[in-house]
This record gives sequence, C-alpha cells and structure tokens, in this order.
Amino acid sequence: MDIVKCTKVTKTYRQDTVVVRALSGASLSIQEGGFVAIAGPSGSGKTTLLNIIGGLDYADSGRVVVDGNVLTDMSQSALAHLRLHKVGFVFQAYNLIPVLSALENVEFVMLLQGVPPAERRERAKAILDDVGLGGMYDRRPAELSGGQQQRVAVARSIVSNPSIVLADEPTANLDSKTGASLLEIMQEMNEKKGVTFIFSTHDKMVMDYARRLIYLRDGRIVEDKIRNG
Repeated sequence: MDIVKCTKVTKTYRQDTVVVRALSGASLSIQEGGFVAIAGPSGSGKTTLLNIIGGLDYADSGRVVVDGNVLTDMSQSALAHLRLHKVGFVFQAYNLIPVLSALENVEFVMLLQGVPPAERRERAKAILDDVGLGGMYDRRPAELSGGQQQRVAVARSIVSNPSIVLADEPTANLDSKTGASLLEIMQEMNEKKGVTFIFSTHDKMVMDYARRLIYLRDGRIVEDKIRNG
C-alpha cells in the first residue's frame, strides 16, 4: 500500500527578483514500510520535497497524499493535526528543547497529543532504552553529545507511533561511526516496528543503508532504483 503519493508536484520560491523552481513536476509513490533515501546535490529540491510530504510547506501545484490524506486540500490547522499524529520528524539540527531533559523532550509530542502522564513516561523510557539512552533520562541536550541528541530526536519522532518518519540530513553533524549507529537504530525500528522512513541526504552512508534511492536534480527525479541489500 502506498503511504506517500506525489503527482506532478511543483514548487517555486522568489528570492528578491529571482524565481527559483525547487520542484518541477516531481511524481513518486512510496510504499508503507519503506526505507527510502531522496538524494541529490544542494539545491536539487530534496528538502523541499520532504517538507511538502511532511505538510510543512504547500506545493504550488500537483497532488500530495500521505496515509490517505490529500495534503494539497488541507488547511493549516488540519496539516498541524496531521503532523502531530501521523508524521515524525528528525532534523539535521536536532531541534530539541534545551530546558527539557531527554525524557521530557521525548514526552513532549505525547503531551501535545493528550496522552496521560504515566503512559507518556512509560513509553518515553521504553523508547529511550531502545535507542541506547536508558541511563540518560534526566540529561538536558547540553549534557549530551551530538550523536546522543540525535538519538533523542529519533526517539521523539517515533514514540507516538507515526505512520511515517521524515529525516532531513540526519547524519550531517555526526562522525561516521555515530552516523552508522544511528542508521542501524532507524533500520531496526523500520524492520521491527514497520515504521516508514524517508531521508533527504547527500551522505553516501545513508544511501547505502536505504533500500530505495530516489535521485533529484534541478527539481526533477532523474533516477529511482531499488537496492538489493
């Protein structure tokens, strides 16, 4: 079953007097349970495509369907509801809340969802255990390494059981060993829990882990291939 379907998606931005076309008629389908990398050079449109799939931005034209929801027809409030309940995000800059502990950062999405406190805490502890941070519940982001912060971000992205996790350059600020460890965690979550992961990346290691590679250039999909392990 397709969890993401984009049809002839276009997006342009205006920079002063210059119009930049970020996406030019991009069409793709991603099946539930996928582990997919969207790759390409800087300016190819991969982050723009990820943001549109995640409901963080609107397409200028075309159709975007995520988990049965037509994003191109939805209001800002409906998109916010979709992001809260259906989509997990992992950002290059971690985007953790500095004054909250690792446990509280992971709990935060569930707090917004109205999950009862005891259940929030139990689920947050379990997912932090899963990503190897069981002894670090009370540490704030400044007390964690970059790799540990990104593990908290991954835990936060999946703790609410989203349909899909979007990861924008998740290994960009990590050394290769830490990046590989993080990818193995996400791969395990994908295989054991069936979470769909879509990455935007120019990191060859991420591409090597992905089971499907979609290449963008100048806002167009120029290659789409399945990897056989």
